[in-house]
Amino acid sequence: MTGHSPKLVKAASTLPLLVALMVAVFSISVGFGILLPQLPALIERLLGAGGTAAQVSRATGLMTALYMFALFLCAPVWGRLSDQWGRRPVLLIGLAGFAATMIAFAFFETLAAVYVERALSGLFAAAVTPVALAAVTDVSAAKAELGRRLTFVSLAGISGFLLGPTLGVALTRGLDAEIDALALPLVATGGLALIAALAVAVTVRPVPAASVTHPQQAIATAPNVARWLLTLGFVVSAGVAVFEVGLALRGKQELGLTAGQIAAMFTMCSGVMIAVQALVFSPFIKPEFTRWLIAPAFAVMGLGLFVAPIATDFRAMLVVIGAVAASAGILSPILTYWIASHAGHKSGAELGRQTAAASLGAALGSAAGGLLYDVAWLPNAAFVLTAIVVLSAVWPSL
Repeated sequence: MTGHSPKLVKAASTLPLLVALMVAVFSISVGFGILLPQLPALIERLLGAGGTAAQVSRATGLMTALYMFALFLCAPVWGRLSDQWGRRPVLLIGLAGFAATMIAFAFFETLAAVYVERALSGLFAAAVTPVALAAVTDVSAAKAELGRRLTFVSLAGISGFLLGPTLGVALTRGLDAEIDALALPLVATGGLALIAALAVAVTVRPVPAASVTHPQQAIATAPNVARWLLTLGFVVSAGVAVFEVGLALRGKQELGLTAGQIAAMFTMCSGVMIAVQALVFSPFIKPEFTRWLIAPAFAVMGLGLFVAPIATDFRAMLVVIGAVAASAGILSPILTYWIASHAGHKSGAELGRQTAAASLGAALGSAAGGLLYDVAWLPNAAFVLTAIVVLSAVWPSL
């Protein structure tokens, strides 16, 4: 390797690891994205002729909530175990378990079995994303490379969720049998998770994370900062969830938008988040400076939520979507970076707690977005109340 700088040699040696972790996170998120649009049809088939639209909607919501609740409960546990056992065994358990649940799901024929599968799928998925982020932290001593690598893994997750429905449609094109149309994407997702497990087995070091040298100061020395970062992450996830639910309901019920226009809004939301996340930890922005972006981003998100009910046409909604999505795209990677950069040997536990806080925020935000959307005592309650909560995060962010 004579003639090559040590920095380039090190970057080349960590590239296979980074790719393996990105594939692992992508496989988890693409599985969720593939399945979510197909859940109502599956539930309708399992309920049979006697099933009602209300039963289908309720079961779909409960299954999605069960998955998110499993993430909330299990992510901190898996994170702590990865600090003790090392990242590789926990990632392998998570990926293998997730693959097994997805493949088994393709052949379930009872509603009770689907509920069990959703819980187990969430349990194993909780072992992948936070531990993958912790594994990135283990091999990233420099602040700039830590921020960029965490962003790459995060972008893999967003891309998986965004591409999931499209991939599901592509895999089932030309299939006539209903069971085949459901089984093929699930089996393919399980196979991708197994490929990711093989890549992780080859690239991730089988050593306890506690033996890895971290130059960062442990977050235990600043517990108040850790709690605030987790709280802010919860607020971001809840705000995005309320906005997305309200966006779909408002677009359909009040603005009379077509399904294609609503889909375009969600695609734009994800696209803006991806673009902004890629920019936040680019060479143009120093990692130390990112903390000063937190308060302004919360302010923009809060104002966007407050203005959302006033937007009366498709173009105005696109402007609001751009503001809220850009704010979320700024906040998510920055909060992850500051948690990871100060977690020290407890990066698995702290990133597991962050995943739990984000999952709980998404679950509660989705429920609040639906329940508060059309209450009589406060017009636009979902948007207004969430805007107040988000704006209240500006001061502690400073």
